[in-house]
Amino acid sequence: MLKRILLAAVASAFLAGPALASSCPRHMKTVDDKLATNPTLSAAQMSEVKKYRAEGETQHKAGKHKESLDALAKAEGILGIKM
Repeated sequence: MLKRILLAAVASAFLAGPALASSCPRHMKTVDDKLATNPTLSAAQMSEVKKYRAEGETQHKAGKHKESLDALAKAEGILGIKM
C-alpha cells in the first residue's frame, strides 16, 4: 500500500511539471494582450507589470514554472485580469 502511495506521488510530480510549463506561455500571452490595449495604469503600475512579465518569462525559460506563474499572477492582478 505504501509503495502505491509513493508511486502515485512520484507520478503526480512528474505530470505536474509539464502542466505548469504549458500554462506559462498562455499567461504571458494574456498579459501581452492586455498591455496591447493600452490599459490605464500609473507609471509605477506599468513598470511593475513589465517587471513581473519579464520575470515570468525568465523563470519559465529556467524551468522554474511555479515561480513564473507567481510572477505572472502579480502582473495579471495589477492589470485586473481574472483567471
